[in-house]
Amino acid sequence: MDNWRIVMLGHGGVGKTALAIQFSRSCFVGDYDPTIEDSYRKQLIVDNKRSCIEIIDTAGQEEYANLRDQWVREGQGFILVYSITARSSFERLEAFQQSLVKVKHQKPIFILVANKCDVTHEREVSYKEGLALAQRFGCKFLETSARTAYNVELLFTNIVQALRPPKWIESGTVGTLGGKPPKDHRDCKKCRCVVM
Repeated sequence: MDNWRIVMLGHGGVGKTALAIQFSRSCFVGDYDPTIEDSYRKQLIVDNKRSCIEIIDTAGQEEYANLRDQWVREGQGFILVYSITARSSFERLEAFQQSLVKVKHQKPIFILVANKCDVTHEREVSYKEGLALAQRFGCKFLETSARTAYNVELLFTNIVQALRPPKWIESGTVGTLGGKPPKDHRDCKKCRCVVM
């Protein structure tokens, strides 16, 4: 069984806790109670393999920014969350993305999430803007609703799939960095060797 530590980052009030609770307990908590740090666990089957996910729900308030590096160091995968109803939460994502890049030595694995997509009449950030930012960051993008559970399980399925090594690496075969084995393993400029 895989064990993954997923850290949720984003400004306060965007729905990080609500997403974590919807995923782990299948219920919606509408009251906003600022979090410093909480964790949630759930087992999930992704591609016929069981995974245990620990979700670290972090504080989004600026006064806790000094804790951000610690959360990033301890995480394996990351979910950057903003609310479609608060442009300010969207504009602050750059700081969260930069802390990921600064602290992680390799390219961090993360997904950009636009939460509260059920409240379309209050939308301040378009789908197109979110998608453009994800393309600039080089990550996947999803719109979610913690209230209706829309795309919540898909979000965690996607992050687990991104964290797992490609099947050909797990089996010990030689392959390209793109996730597909090369036709000719002697093409060493494009291959990664697994030493057993």
